[in-house]
This record gives sequence, structure tokens and C-alpha cells, in this order.
Amino acid sequence: MKKHTLHAVQLLALGLLLSPLSAGADIYKYEDEAGVMHFTDAPTDRRFRIFMRDIQKDRRLRTNFGFGKLSRNPDEFDAIITSCAREFGVDKSLVKAVIHAESGYNPNAVSRKGATGLMQLMPSTAQGLKVTDSFNPEDNIRGGVRYLRFLLDTFKGDVSLALAAYNAGLGKVSRYGGIPPYQETRNYVSKVLNYQKSYMSN
Repeated sequence: MKKHTLHAVQLLALGLLLSPLSAGADIYKYEDEAGVMHFTDAPTDRRFRIFMRDIQKDRRLRTNFGFGKLSRNPDEFDAIITSCAREFGVDKSLVKAVIHAESGYNPNAVSRKGATGLMQLMPSTAQGLKVTDSFNPEDNIRGGVRYLRFLLDTFKGDVSLALAAYNAGLGKVSRYGGIPPYQETRNYVSKVLNYQKSYMSN
């Protein structure tokens, strides 16, 4: 990219950062075939990738990492969930229940341990699942459902063990030969199974 073009891009990015839209929004960008950079706070094209996150929003998400109430309407992600559940042969209600328990349907959720997105994928897990952007609902859900399929296959369809591994890790479940003796994990399995029943009844 030529120097004057790069300089223009830098000025544009600076203008976005100082403009009102960046006060409470993430900023996305993509470079088109002509080398022109496009910026927006409301991406409508799959080519957009995160450029800069709203620091204050991320800080609020880390502070309020409890999901007594859902932050978004689950129906908003229904089409993606249905498609991924069908693709990998995982019960749609189970997928919804995991998302409910993991993030409260907040696609920008970040845990204290660094898990991100709707299905709270750890960076190493996301990388192994070829998830390019954990904050992208479609990428995150597809990766999370694919991982659930793997765990269900590993434990021969035992949903409780698969959920325990999703929460505590595959190695811990294998080491204890069942759900690990961690209250957090046991509560998690019980909670997700209850959510699953609720979604099935609805």
C-alpha cells in the first residue's frame, strides 16, 4: 500500500475512534479488491473483521459475568443454531441450553479465564476448531456445536459426561471416570440439563 493511502487509512481510523459511533460500539474493517479499507460499527458483510473493540463494553462484560437474565433474545440466533445442530447431529435444545448457561446469549461475553463468545470457547479450543472470530455468532456456534459433537461421540452419547467435559475439560472427566467432583461442574451439568428440558418443552 502506498504511503499516502496508508496515511489516509490511519486518518480515517482515527476519525472513527474519535467519532460518536465509537463511543459505545466495536469497529470492524475489511480491505476490498482495490485495496480500499472499509470501516463500520454495524457490519453487514461477512468480510468485515473486528478492528477495535469498545474497551468500556468489554470491561462491563467482565464485571457482569453472571447470567440470571438473558442479554439477548435466543430467537435472534435460532437460524444459526438450527443449521449447526442439523449439520453436526446435535440436539438443538442442548445447543440452546449450553449457550444459555455459558453466555446468557451475549455474543461478546468474556470470562475471567479468557473464554469468549456465545459458547465460551477458550482460545486454544477455538483455534483447534478453526474458529476465526469467536465473537462472530456463526463462527462461535458452529465451533461450539462441532466440539459438542466430538464430546458426545467420545462419551458414546452420554450428555452428562459430554457437558462435564465441556465445562471441566476432557482430561478431568477421563481421569475421574465420570463427572469430576467439582461443585461448579456438577452444578453446570444440572443447570444445562434443566435448560435443555425447558427448551424442549417450548
